[in-house]
Amino acid sequence: MKKKLLALALTAVMALSLAACGGNTGTTTPDTSDEGAGTSGDGQTYTVGIVQQVQHEALDAATQGFQDALTELLGDSVTIDPQNASGDSANCTTIANNFVSQGVDLIMANGTTALQAAASATQTIPILGTSITEYGVALGIDGFDGTTGFNVSGTSDLAPLDQQAEMLHTWFPGAKTVGLLYCSSEPNSQYQVDTVQGYLEDMGYTCTQYSFSDSNDLSAVATTACAESDVLYVPTDNTAANNAELIGNIALDAQTPIIAGEEGICKGCGVATLTISYYDIGYKTGEMAYEILVNGADPATMPIEYAPQFTPKYNPTMCEALGLTPPDGYEAIAE
Repeated sequence: MKKKLLALALTAVMALSLAACGGNTGTTTPDTSDEGAGTSGDGQTYTVGIVQQVQHEALDAATQGFQDALTELLGDSVTIDPQNASGDSANCTTIANNFVSQGVDLIMANGTTALQAAASATQTIPILGTSITEYGVALGIDGFDGTTGFNVSGTSDLAPLDQQAEMLHTWFPGAKTVGLLYCSSEPNSQYQVDTVQGYLEDMGYTCTQYSFSDSNDLSAVATTACAESDVLYVPTDNTAANNAELIGNIALDAQTPIIAGEEGICKGCGVATLTISYYDIGYKTGEMAYEILVNGADPATMPIEYAPQFTPKYNPTMCEALGLTPPDGYEAIAE
């Protein structure tokens, strides 16, 4: 039986954020709602709120794709209100609750913490997530089968984790120890490192998980992980993505290479990744929003959508610094 676990921690954060944050919920990304020639066709207008967990390259691309799709499809019929929580879960809660108070027609939640906040804020307004690795983990759904059964659907940024593990093996077949570096407050990061660890251990690697709670202890944990590991794996983790250059500097000092879960992280600190287009999954989410708003689609029965293709890429700067030559078939990440 499906059920949504509304975490006690989110409830507490809601109370604190409403008392302390007021109306200031962080930075706002550019609103492109007035660009586009589409129309709903029936004179109906719509208001869509976006709560983005944190500002970094991948999530920014997903938000842009979402806005572009909706403005192309609806033009002046839609007003989009993009809000950025600046990495603060309390801000996610405040933004989501403000959208509910305003009575928006749909909420797009970009990032796991943003999705959890939106799902806690309303059981009636349609919610679409994007940049979510695994919806069953993010929303606490037992026996998740691809649809949530309630007012949430969306798109996933999950790349094949077995192929990411195989990528690490291709690049570093002689390595012995692998450190898995991730933020413990992001449940989808835990899911990824647990899964990848299983594949890597089957290949004969000795794996150790190195978790940091937030950006404050990231430097110390990353330093330890690099010192104790032949190679690191960093999943699609929002806190890591927002601090990728910091991780990269530590890794370079230690001469420890990193396989990353997506292109934005790889650009900052990794040597290689198997990545998706975040713009494309954001665009797909916008198309799903149109189906809900205009055609009456029910998010409870809309299957989660996944990226159609995955691209192996390498970071030329990091590879050169570490003396690594990419295998055939890898595309260079643009600098």
